[in-house]
Amino acid sequence: MAGRIRDEDVRRVRDAVPIDAVVSDYLQLRHAGGGNLKGLCPFHDEKSPSFHVSPSKGLYHCFGCQEGGDTFDFVQKVEHLSFSEAVERLAAQAGITLRYEEGGYGRASQQGERTRLVEAHKAAAAYYSEQLGGPEAEIARRFLDERGFDQAAAEHFGVGYAPAGWDHAVRFLRGRGFTDKELILSGIAQEGRRGPIDRFRGRLLWPIRDVTGEVVGFGARRLREDDTGPKYLNTPETPIYRKGQVLYGIDLAKKDIAKANQAVVVEGYTDVMACHLAGVTTAIATCGTAFGEGHIKILRRLLMDNSRSEVIFTFDGDAAGRKAALRAFEDDQKFASKTWIAITPGGMDPCDLRRSEGDEAVRGLVAGRSPLFEFALRSVVDEHNLETAEGRSAALEAAAPVVAGIKDPAIQHEYAVRLAGLVGIADERFVLRRVGQLTRRAREGGGAQPGRPGAPGRAGPAP
Repeated sequence: MAGRIRDEDVRRVRDAVPIDAVVSDYLQLRHAGGGNLKGLCPFHDEKSPSFHVSPSKGLYHCFGCQEGGDTFDFVQKVEHLSFSEAVERLAAQAGITLRYEEGGYGRASQQGERTRLVEAHKAAAAYYSEQLGGPEAEIARRFLDERGFDQAAAEHFGVGYAPAGWDHAVRFLRGRGFTDKELILSGIAQEGRRGPIDRFRGRLLWPIRDVTGEVVGFGARRLREDDTGPKYLNTPETPIYRKGQVLYGIDLAKKDIAKANQAVVVEGYTDVMACHLAGVTTAIATCGTAFGEGHIKILRRLLMDNSRSEVIFTFDGDAAGRKAALRAFEDDQKFASKTWIAITPGGMDPCDLRRSEGDEAVRGLVAGRSPLFEFALRSVVDEHNLETAEGRSAALEAAAPVVAGIKDPAIQHEYAVRLAGLVGIADERFVLRRVGQLTRRAREGGGAQPGRPGAPGRAGPAP
């Protein structure tokens, strides 16, 4: 077949890249005995690890969903690549130049679409990073400096600057052999009246990397008052970038997340930078979207979904932060990990906190976390007037489903007792019975599912 990668090069790549090293980019692996490793399967949801890797054989197999194969099969399935694209990706990581049956070395026309888009982003990231040092980018450097980030910090996170002209990046990438079609498909460019133009112009840029460290998109911050676009402009959905499946900073944080059994979820790019520089190297953030199912799956695999691990959400102490925290609470029980919340003082985000009070304050914010269940419970109760019997009754009816949604019976009992004190009902047994009724109803499939503030069919504020 024309353009086929030579068999001997395929074998070289397979031998050069250990399967456990590849799989470890996506999930935490632990010893399973007999020289094998195990972790949570990336191909189906599970609570206990049934995904096994054999480094000596170069194979993987899931005893839950029966997926299995070698290193190339794993990369193909987890990244939705063709065989050639999987080989090309691993060859690039190993520094191996591939030869094709028609002759030549790694020709662009023979590379898969995904590989080309990743390479375009890699080249663009290098270009933007270099532009940050130019005269025009003085406004971008000042923005970083005002937030406590020096040149070393910018380089560590790959921060760059997009020139204000219409097609600077387009012309640069054309010169590197990328076609207009590839640039538009990648999201780096968009259609203009006379051809492709730069999507990001006159903005500070953060490269967004997937869990393996490949640049798959960008987040761009407005710097000038005459820029009428949104404050933050992200790469649109592309074949390699889906905002619901990427976490900013995950490439830098993943090893420490697995090692510390902790993930700290913040709200922005500068917050991730501030946390990492302050020593909280498990910080990550979503990219222009709410924390959701895809993000949960990424963290569960890294945390091994064990009860000793914890996910800490940081939010501003204002109304918007409270609503965001309650949205996070909706997903709480999708983790086996304990979930916590850290409310920043005075409405400051971690970046502001670091600039105002230093690194120790950021570490103290995380250390002073409180259980997300407790926060959700107090948030629901605080919506009611506890000075009247009617208000106390309404608070109980709104908050009891939250407690009923706690799966661990011991923790549920403790929070039911705590709820009685919060609403001012002296008869704890009455509150325990009410929680028990809702728990049984949920198990029997009757009524609304408990545990989520504001769910249809029950009293309580909308998140």
